[in-house]
Amino acid sequence: MKKQPILQISEKIAAPLEAIAAPQRIAILLAIGKGEACVCHLETALGWRQAYISQHLMALRKADILQDRREGRYVFYKLRNASFLDLILAAATLSGLSADSVSALVNTQVYPSCECPQCAPLLIPANSL
Repeated sequence: MKKQPILQISEKIAAPLEAIAAPQRIAILLAIGKGEACVCHLETALGWRQAYISQHLMALRKADILQDRREGRYVFYKLRNASFLDLILAAATLSGLSADSVSALVNTQVYPSCECPQCAPLLIPANSL
């Protein structure tokens, strides 16, 4: 028996929703935001262990939600499509949350305790002052 077109389309729509359905994955996507973040950045932002974060990042990559790039020893992750943030904001609104309160959580921060190139403070040589 051949699947009905509506079922085929429904399965296609459900795949990314299933991939981001876990609260931990939504938190990761919010922490990455419209920019990019490495695992150490996510560790600092979320307070989770590297191995735990990496498992979720792998699932999000496999679902084609995240893309990555390597810079030296760091791997940076970003959303393949920023529409996922719009989807999260819409879900927040449907859940009775203010879109503004969720938008305020979207990462734009630099964390001084994170050692990645995006966060590490630029060291200014003492003789240049």
